[in-house]
Amino acid sequence: MIRTFDMKKSVLTVVAALGVVLSMSAAEASGGGGKALMTPGWSFSGPMGTYDRAQLQRGYQVYKDVCAGCHSLKYVAFRNLLDIGFSEAEAKAVAAEFDVTDGPDGEGEMFDRPGRLSDIMPSPYANDNAARASNNGALPPDLSLMAKARVGGADFLYSLLVGYEEAPEGVEMPEGMSYNPYFPGTQIAMPSPLDDDSVEYVDGTKATLDQHAKDVSAFLMWAAEPKLEDRHRIGLKTMLFLIVLTALFYFTKRQVWRDVH
Repeated sequence: MIRTFDMKKSVLTVVAALGVVLSMSAAEASGGGGKALMTPGWSFSGPMGTYDRAQLQRGYQVYKDVCAGCHSLKYVAFRNLLDIGFSEAEAKAVAAEFDVTDGPDGEGEMFDRPGRLSDIMPSPYANDNAARASNNGALPPDLSLMAKARVGGADFLYSLLVGYEEAPEGVEMPEGMSYNPYFPGTQIAMPSPLDDDSVEYVDGTKATLDQHAKDVSAFLMWAAEPKLEDRHRIGLKTMLFLIVLTALFYFTKRQVWRDVH
């Protein structure tokens, strides 16, 4: 009887564990929302993936013209724009478009000055309370690590940006909320931020909602993981080294034991 009870208990434990794994897989596929994420395909996917510099620059333009009005990027400095293809002069010009609080000066007063390459991209709000007051109580999150903070990464961001819909019949939306099946809970305080022609690209790329969403999602992926390409290169070199080392070990073993029968 004891053995039978233990066996039943073991089976139930395995079934429960499988249920947890399956539920986690489903949540990952949907990004925590109620709908499977879209996967437009990314140049940085896979072990050999790299960032598309032109796309990252377009993504920064979308962030600056649309997202920066509400969302900060506090872990990215203007000098980091050099890594996505901006020249030093271009990055300096971008930084100078922002006013940065500095000081105190000789009289003990804080003052504003044009941004420099060494500056972190400034927040659009002085503090969290000011941010909430400007957004009906909702606090716009910092986007520096958002692509890594959300399950699905760039796929989640892209799906969220293009996935706004009218609420289904029978679903009541609180005032100030929008319906998005890709967002956890499907109700989001941010209205749809992008549309066709929201941003006129400097490089002449056709401006569409889909293009905006892809570009800014790729840019935010880079912001969250700027060393992705280095990691891919190191991983490839490591795998090649291990393959060669394994071959050497194999032939060494054959040489050492060749006379043993």
